Amino acid sequence: MATPTVKTTYALDLQTIRSLERLARRWNVSRSEALRRAIRASAEVVSGAPLESVDALDRLQRALRLEPQAAERWSAAVRAQRRASSLRGEQRPR
Repeated sequence: MATPTVKTTYALDLQTIRSLERLARRWNVSRSEALRRAIRASAEVVSGAPLESVDALDRLQRALRLEPQAAERWSAAVRAQRRASSLRGEQRPR
């Protein structure tokens, strides 16, 4: 079933058109589809609705049933690994 569309005209400045064209190329879609996606994403942000990626992360975290204490231990371990990795990088000769 086809999605109903309404043709309309807008006046956009050159910088906005170039941005729209870059988005369309990056997403490999038409300018119209890129504009629809950008408007939907902006509307979600303004309305406070979670973005799809944030919603997916929330679902994943719920599915893992990770207890807060376990999450904190994991976070501390990752921080320690990053610090150790960062210190090794500083000791390398330049």
